[in-house]
Amino acid sequence: MNQQLNTAITLFLSLLVEAMPFLLLGVLFSGLLLLFVDERQLVARLPKNPLLGALIGSLVGLFFPVCECGNVPVARRLLMQGVPAPVAIGFLLAAPTINPIVIWATWIAFRDQPEIVVLRVVFTLAIATIIGWVFSAEADLRPILQPAIGAGLKPSATTAVKQWSEQNVGQTPELLKSGTYWLGQNSQSVRMDVTVLQATLAATSPSKPLSNRLQLLLDNTIQELRELGAVLVLGSAIAAIIQVAVPREIILGLGAGPITSILAMMLLAGLVSICSTVDSFFALSFASTFTSGSLLAFLVFGPMIDLKGVGLMLSIFKPRAVFYLFALAAQLTFLLTLFINLHVI
Repeated sequence: MNQQLNTAITLFLSLLVEAMPFLLLGVLFSGLLLLFVDERQLVARLPKNPLLGALIGSLVGLFFPVCECGNVPVARRLLMQGVPAPVAIGFLLAAPTINPIVIWATWIAFRDQPEIVVLRVVFTLAIATIIGWVFSAEADLRPILQPAIGAGLKPSATTAVKQWSEQNVGQTPELLKSGTYWLGQNSQSVRMDVTVLQATLAATSPSKPLSNRLQLLLDNTIQELRELGAVLVLGSAIAAIIQVAVPREIILGLGAGPITSILAMMLLAGLVSICSTVDSFFALSFASTFTSGSLLAFLVFGPMIDLKGVGLMLSIFKPRAVFYLFALAAQLTFLLTLFINLHVI
């Protein structure tokens, strides 16, 4: 019992230490988007076609490398700045894999199997683009977003918010941004960065001193780390407990066939919640006993959906939307990797 407890604590700390730097990177980039990017120009430059927008969003990770911990705060900020849903969701799902660091790490691990590297990129782009395009059918995102995120959407995000802004000129919704809660004068829970960011909105103007904007960046970074860091700790703890409680032999025993091997590796990817920057070396240890399709399933599905990622996604989406993301990603990953197994074996 003590040995299992020690193992769980070690796994928990390793997951946390591995993920926290990338969460910090994502939060910092999120703050940069908030304070230094003119969202009106950003939205104006994005393609209007949902399918093309989802593809562009899936490729953004090439320029802003973040893993499955750092992509969530960035995607959340993109949504709140009025970026179309296909772009933000494409980025959310693809950025952990479609970035130079992960592609390079995968090449180092599978240099003798270059097809694994190519198919990992291609499958990730295809799945993220398709799911982003599917979510474009939701004209008003607020029913699938957490209330604080939905209330904080920029006016360009939905028609309903546009109408609200026309009817309530000069007024500010209570929950406008993400951040830490505090108790307002009306005894209602209010997000702390509503006060920080809205009261100092003029400080983000290019005409204001850089020091003012950097102070806001620091405030926003601290608040988002407090919020998302707590979720990351919980997700890492759950992942560590499951890894100790479920014997690996049970999962490995399912890896003999073209179908069961894929299901086993997808399950393993979700449970171990390993960072996308090092997951290729973890998958390499199974290369001699598992099929190529199952290795791809691990490398494609894991960065999109794992226990840590689901916990962080719940800071943006309601559980129903996270379930849809999970189901679509799982089905598409299974079908694409099954095709590889049936044509390779």
